[in-house]
Amino acid sequence: MGNWHEWAELLERVRGTKPLVHNITNVVVTNFTANGLLALGASPVMAYAKEEVAEMAKLAGALVLNIGTLNATEVEAMLIAGRAANEAGVPVIFDPVGAGATSYRTETAHRIAEQIQLAVVRGNAAEIANMIGESWMIKGVDAGEGSGDVVALAKRAAAKLGTVVAITGKEDVVTDGQAAYLIHNGHPLLTKVTGAGCLLTSVVGAFAAVEQDAVKVAVAALTYYGVAAEQAAAEAGQRGPGSFQVAFLDALARIGVDDVKREGRVEQR
Repeated sequence: MGNWHEWAELLERVRGTKPLVHNITNVVVTNFTANGLLALGASPVMAYAKEEVAEMAKLAGALVLNIGTLNATEVEAMLIAGRAANEAGVPVIFDPVGAGATSYRTETAHRIAEQIQLAVVRGNAAEIANMIGESWMIKGVDAGEGSGDVVALAKRAAAKLGTVVAITGKEDVVTDGQAAYLIHNGHPLLTKVTGAGCLLTSVVGAFAAVEQDAVKVAVAALTYYGVAAEQAAAEAGQRGPGSFQVAFLDALARIGVDDVKREGRVEQR
């Protein structure tokens, strides 16, 4: 697959291109997602009306679908936007928030995966397991402790869904069903900031807008994100999650390719 250090250079391509990332995401995280994408150097747009999502998706560099606060109207808009993106060759990134928590969420996640060609699916282990009909404990929209081999789960999901899968947690896993990469960056304070996972999915979208190889995209995006979290925690973590969130946005804007190459910890499995 190549040297992941080279993939880190996608960060410069994102900042040089400033891709438009179309987010149909949840109401809890829209502001944080937009600010995070701006900090990265991308251009966020939040468009939800079914009357315009097809047009917007075709204009974008990537489409991000997130079912965190789903309803029937929004799901219809996601499907319309997803089909339009597929027709235009725009990569679609999917975040199955809370899949497995309720039957409606699970069924919606399955509908999107069945009807839309997805470049990357990013979720926690419980969400990804439930995407492929496997049992994994989930509490609300957060993963439970769970058990089992997350790398094997990710590979099964990638094979079944026909996409690149990124499972995030204490360690992150990226796989296309064959090669697998573990990213050992990140910080527990990310779990204390609402929308940290949702923003990460949109950051993956920004990277997908400048590179077709979805494995490279996911590894580069997750490593960049994890390094930024570690730097923010070192700077402001002792003051608590509010200060960490501000420092994290600053770190997303500040860190460069050299930081990612120096501090990234990526292992091929």
